[in-house]
Amino acid sequence: QVQLVESGGGLVQAGGSLRLSCAASGRTFSWYVMGWFRQAPGKEREFVASMRWTDDRTDYLDSVKGRFTISRDNAKNTMYLQMNSLKPEDTAVYYCAASDWLRGPVKVSTFYNLWGQGTLVTVSS
Repeated sequence: QVQLVESGGGLVQAGGSLRLSCAASGRTFSWYVMGWFRQAPGKEREFVASMRWTDDRTDYLDSVKGRFTISRDNAKNTMYLQMNSLKPEDTAVYYCAASDWLRGPVKVSTFYNLWGQGTLVTVSS
């Protein structure tokens, strides 16, 4: 059984940086798209970024473009989210997700069929 495990969350001041990791473990990992979502208190889960494994196509939430970068390390079966210039409004639980669909609405949570447990990011002002 494949599992996704996030790490790297924590408390950071506004303007600071964090790098989240999402490590896949278990049986042979074969997913086409992986992504990051976040959920702030009292709000719905929202798409942050995604990467398609076949061609490295990336997509980002408009408010994080230029600040966040999604990347991967195939050898480690790990995906990353580098977050720079963090703002208090970035505070949320961040989840990584994987989909075995090659194409589809990557910004929609139902496109993904495997989720991690989440890691909390808190940005203080």
